Amino acid sequence: MHIAIAGNIGSGKTTLTRLLSKHYKWEPHYEDVDDNPYLNDFYNEMQRWSFNLQIFFLNSRFNHILDIRKLGKTVIQDRTIYEDAHIFAPNLHAMGLMSTRDFDNYFALFELMNSLVQPPDLLIYLRASVPTLVNQIQKRGRDYEASIRLDYLKRLNERYEAWITKYDLSKLLIIEVDSLNFPEKNEDLSNIITRIDAELHGLF
Repeated sequence: MHIAIAGNIGSGKTTLTRLLSKHYKWEPHYEDVDDNPYLNDFYNEMQRWSFNLQIFFLNSRFNHILDIRKLGKTVIQDRTIYEDAHIFAPNLHAMGLMSTRDFDNYFALFELMNSLVQPPDLLIYLRASVPTLVNQIQKRGRDYEASIRLDYLKRLNERYEAWITKYDLSKLLIIEVDSLNFPEKNEDLSNIITRIDAELHGLF
């Protein structure tokens, strides 16, 4: 089985992936943030490095999906291939940080890859307001995220909402992050686990 977690920067995807993998004994697949050779350059010079960054993520996530299906285990994935194509790359294009030529090239490659893979069995979407995202980003203190602007996060949130309202590829579970503290409160994590059990096993 393939479980995927979607959500904006700072919404808690990696933390929830870790907690759920521990609880369910699922194999976690994390986003290639530390090994991404373009990330620092991108945040310093977005227009120059946006295409390179998005291609790296697209390739990484495509390979993750192929690996997931080969493993034959239940895997939980931190971020999906859809978010790059429907949120991050279109946002960069709309902001003038990726040329139309590069975006069209990127999206054609995504559509080819997408035709070759299956969607996750369950998509968990972490919905969070901009203040919550900012708080989480500041807490983890990654140097390359220090320059992220509020309007950038706001634009991404708007695109996430537009995408998730139309998502129909698999089961979908929406978690309202603003009202929860699942990293520190066991009852909040238990609530999420109960809802996941219901989605996967139809208990309710």
